[in-house]
Amino acid sequence: MLIIIEGIVVCFILLLVCVVGLKNGPEKFAVFYEEDVKERVVELGYTTEKELKRSFTISGIALFVPMIIIVPLMVYYINGVSDFRSAFWQMTAIFMIGNLFDRLFIDEFWVGHTKAWFIPGTEDLMPYIPVKVKIKKWVGNLIMFPLLSAIIAGIVTLFMK
Repeated sequence: MLIIIEGIVVCFILLLVCVVGLKNGPEKFAVFYEEDVKERVVELGYTTEKELKRSFTISGIALFVPMIIIVPLMVYYINGVSDFRSAFWQMTAIFMIGNLFDRLFIDEFWVGHTKAWFIPGTEDLMPYIPVKVKIKKWVGNLIMFPLLSAIIAGIVTLFMK
């Protein structure tokens, strides 16, 4: 049960980054769109390459720093894990809960079925997340999160000895 709650914490972090990023409109938060959409947003004058790079940096820090700090802290200090195997499985489970939230709620529902992420002038580029990209995201995350969990668990296990 604790792992599910910790997974929900990860979901909340992801949701918070998206809500804050969208506060000035999706065209200013185009960093999470495909390249063709980003290019169109710049062409239409909604944002600049410089603003996109800044948004990428800020959102990357806001997403990934908590992931590589908060998730291990929850596993090691709240859950009391001290071995590689338990840490690996718990972190992987927490990351996968966040992945499911991202793929199903954010990508499928929020981006795919609401107007919150709609950018005028990009109608011809919809859907914003094509099937090929969805498959890459699923496969990439199914590989990346266990790998990240193994790396973090390996490093922490070495330092705990």
